[in-house]
Amino acid sequence: MSALAFATQLWRQRADLVAAGYLRRDHLARLRLRPGREDPYAIYEQMRAAGPLLPTRFGNLSTTSHRLCDAVLRDRRFGVRPDGVERRSDDFDLSFLDMNPPDHTRLRRLAQPAFSPKATAGYRERVERTVHSLLDRAGDEFDLVSAYATPLPIAVITDLLGVPDADAEEFARYGMVIGSALDGVRGLRHAARLQANDAKLRALFESLFDLRRREPADDIVSRLLAVEGDQIKPAEVLPMCVLLLIAGFETTTNLIGNAVLALHRNPDQWRALCDDPAGLAPKAVEEALRYDPPVQRTARVALEPLELGGRSVPKGQWVFTLIGGANRDPEVYERPAVFDLERERSVDHLAFSSGIHYCVGQPLARLEATIALQVLAERRPGLRLAGRVRRRNATTIRGPLRLPVAG
Repeated sequence: MSALAFATQLWRQRADLVAAGYLRRDHLARLRLRPGREDPYAIYEQMRAAGPLLPTRFGNLSTTSHRLCDAVLRDRRFGVRPDGVERRSDDFDLSFLDMNPPDHTRLRRLAQPAFSPKATAGYRERVERTVHSLLDRAGDEFDLVSAYATPLPIAVITDLLGVPDADAEEFARYGMVIGSALDGVRGLRHAARLQANDAKLRALFESLFDLRRREPADDIVSRLLAVEGDQIKPAEVLPMCVLLLIAGFETTTNLIGNAVLALHRNPDQWRALCDDPAGLAPKAVEEALRYDPPVQRTARVALEPLELGGRSVPKGQWVFTLIGGANRDPEVYERPAVFDLERERSVDHLAFSSGIHYCVGQPLARLEATIALQVLAERRPGLRLAGRVRRRNATTIRGPLRLPVAG
């Protein structure tokens, strides 16, 4: 496709989205525009008032119901792509995240050991050392995202993968650009940035693969290369490493940012955490995941005709599971719009999805975020917001781009 044709196609898609969101007031379209970036929760409540299962403008379905979202994510009759439909060449390869069984099962099984609860417990000392080092270097005023929430998980995941001399700022740019592509390509400049960052990551990993084929080490890349051609195809190694890298820090970065922002917009909750950092940090992480999850939505496609919420769903129809809305469903949570560290947790939130695609790295994300909040409360109890918070220019992934703090 020529650059002109591509630009024309993008312009038409954007114009249709803007018209649907601002003129026709389509809820799903508005979630992908500025209103969805600034406050998706107001839109979720409007959708909830209209019913548990709503049609989209393209003939699919969407839901903010916790019960229905959980049912869709757990049901093996739904998949992440239609059977027999291959990934388009211009789509970003999300490895097993974008696969149905059996390929999903095969590749996930290879990643699982590095993120098991037992393995994750062994990372605690590394995480604690990194957190204290970052706070030692932070001044009285700093941007919590770039100085704390981003370099922590980058240091950990690059260490696990075996990436030498990782540059936190460089990897943060990779994550931002690739994460923004989940909302779709916005223009030629965005497409060029995505392509350039993809090429840089590809070159970095190809160099690392060459090194680890000559000198295997105790890291994820070496273990994948050891079974290359047997349990994993050569063409699958690079996408899997990129997925583990990006997912390994993007979720945690935004989780920490969202948690700190919620705590400081609810000063009584921040004071409670500072009074009992070790006891309440795990609860703060779980409440932040429920209250303002880093991943706001995902989608599943019906692999066969079925019924959902009393409605017939034909094969090939997509259902958008709005996780951010489900996590504030009043049918399962009392006072769902209130950030409360002492909330009773009788129902699991869906921040890490559910079913077979439940986040493989969630034990590590929880550990990193818990230690980050605990140490922050112990060492900086006087921390306060110190400037304008900027949200990242994305709506599927939600988190602050800049979070200035002082104290």
